[in-house]
Amino acid sequence: CPNHVALDETVIRINDEQFWLYTAVEPETNRILHSRLLPARTTALTERFLRELKQKHDVAESLFLVDGAPWLQTALSRHSLRFQHLTHGNRNAVERVYREVKRRTSSFSNCFSHVEPKTAENWLLAHARWHNSIN
Repeated sequence: CPNHVALDETVIRINDEQFWLYTAVEPETNRILHSRLLPARTTALTERFLRELKQKHDVAESLFLVDGAPWLQTALSRHSLRFQHLTHGNRNAVERVYREVKRRTSSFSNCFSHVEPKTAENWLLAHARWHNSIN
């Protein structure tokens, strides 16, 4: 039951297509709570991500730290979850996770080539498990 959850998304290229890596991070521990590769960044997909997060973790009382993305804020409101627009501070926990993912995928030029989206997502989920094991 984390006090804060940093929530964001970043683009991941697979072959010539864009996908969005959504990630929720507990800033106090840098632990990845949930990560998912989705085909777009929309309110509906953000809501799906939040449903999955809520199934895995008790975040009903958590304060979500988000940037100005309207789809994040709308989805959080629809789920009656508290959020704060924050560009620095504890929200940087999720940015640190993304920097590490992008550093580790730099050999792919931040692009997974010749793989299916499910294969890329499996690699990203394995990375999240590894990340949590060292934090």
